[in-house]
Amino acid sequence: MNGAAALWLGSVPLVLASGSTTRRDMLRAAGIPVEVIKPEIDERAVEASLLQRGLPAEDAAVELARAKTLAVSKAHARRIVLGADQTLICEGVSHHKPADAAAARAQIAVLSGRTHQLRSAFVLAQAGEVIAQGVQTAGLTMRALSPDFIASYVDAMGPSAFASVGGYQIEGLGAQLFDTVEGDHFTILGLPLLAVLAALRGHGLLAH
Repeated sequence: MNGAAALWLGSVPLVLASGSTTRRDMLRAAGIPVEVIKPEIDERAVEASLLQRGLPAEDAAVELARAKTLAVSKAHARRIVLGADQTLICEGVSHHKPADAAAARAQIAVLSGRTHQLRSAFVLAQAGEVIAQGVQTAGLTMRALSPDFIASYVDAMGPSAFASVGGYQIEGLGAQLFDTVEGDHFTILGLPLLAVLAALRGHGLLAH
């Protein structure tokens, strides 16, 4: 880590306002020291409020990321806080993490044979104020899947099928579900990492 640590110019680790181990591992692999502090917010309640106010489903990822980031930033005003969120939209309908195996099977069946969009957003904040934000979209086309294959896939995934929006993890067995993918790999995993790194450089936290 010595070489990686030399690239990070902050005096303390970046705070990640997310419980996602995938996001944490992406940042650490890129040489960013991270401290995880999960925000205490009800994401579905926040999203419902946004939709009631007429916010398009396509914009929910940014607003959810902002809510997570500011919830943590206000309690840790001296730190740089990064929050992120990802939404899945298929033919105008938003989908969330499935609650159980039955929900995972049903969700994958809906996505089967269709193209959906993953929108991954990030927000950086300090002292309760947003200092940078961004969002990127990837398009994924799932191949037509038989009910038997879907059931076998969900069984093979176990609880991991409930950990990600869409019921899949494309970096693993989920790769078998798709015909084509268009977009940045990091965006698909839930964090537009290159845009995050650019924002950190812009605020003097990473070496140029």
